[in-house]
Amino acid sequence: MLRIVTDEGIEGHAISVRPGTDAALKHLVDTVLRDELVGGDPLAREFWWHRLWEIDRTEELPSYLRSLTDVALWDLAGKHAGLPAWQLMGGFRTELPAYASTSTFSSIEEYLDVADQCLELGYSAIKLHAWGDARRDAELSRRLREHVGPDVPLMYDGSAAFDLPDAVYLGRALAEVDYLWYEEPMLEFSVTAYKWLAEKVDVPLLVAETSDGANMNTADFVASGSASMVRIGTELRGGFTGALRIAHLADSFRLRAEVHGPTLTSRHLCMAVSNTSYYESLVTSNPVRREVGVDANGMIQAPTGAGVGLPAGIDYPTEVSV
Repeated sequence: MLRIVTDEGIEGHAISVRPGTDAALKHLVDTVLRDELVGGDPLAREFWWHRLWEIDRTEELPSYLRSLTDVALWDLAGKHAGLPAWQLMGGFRTELPAYASTSTFSSIEEYLDVADQCLELGYSAIKLHAWGDARRDAELSRRLREHVGPDVPLMYDGSAAFDLPDAVYLGRALAEVDYLWYEEPMLEFSVTAYKWLAEKVDVPLLVAETSDGANMNTADFVASGSASMVRIGTELRGGFTGALRIAHLADSFRLRAEVHGPTLTSRHLCMAVSNTSYYESLVTSNPVRREVGVDANGMIQAPTGAGVGLPAGIDYPTEVSV
């Protein structure tokens, strides 16, 4: 946990569960953040976002560490204002449907069973994380559509498993059975590869989840014509500030900005961003357990605590203070 404290005693917090973050974060605080932040304006989030990108030019900071700093400053600002972060960002809604985002299961039959359980628990849509084999995944995608019928929204996440030929094969299969989106089928280093993919498949592409340049790289995907939707989130997209930049960029081109991951910060983004349609809720077990905070109708509600609203009383194993 990164902890930023003002001279008035207001604290901003941000957490990461990545292995090794504690050591990397301590190094960042000791070598960069403490010298930069101490004595500065804690409410100048825009300035600090730009400043960390300037430092990144030579330091090459991990994107999730830059993001932690931004989230902690938004948490601090929300507490200062007495508002949840999503309202401080400009609230748009107070609830949103969640989709069931699967982990990888052993067989088509198990996926179909998991899908039935998800729908019974109130989830209104299902996203597959499958095996990374284009032909097996295409068959799974067809079988799932046949199983749930035409009215359940289905998505597929490739987790960058494919080269261009396999991505084209699977994308065409997904289009045939009306999948809502096709997410990150290839590594996102080559915008041109995604442009070629978009020219060869009809399924909408959801892109730019892991490209390091936040809104700047996302703009290249949009300009190439490869993006039907773009990914936003706080961990890899530059915190709340970076995610809002991407969402507003996408909205200018009438694209959706879908929120990544089942986190408290994601819930804030879901309530603040107009052009997002779902909250991603991970399903990692069979029998399926509905995520805490997703109700029986498959909805999440807006957070109510000031700032980000991390739970009080948790014994976080590592705190690094600025």
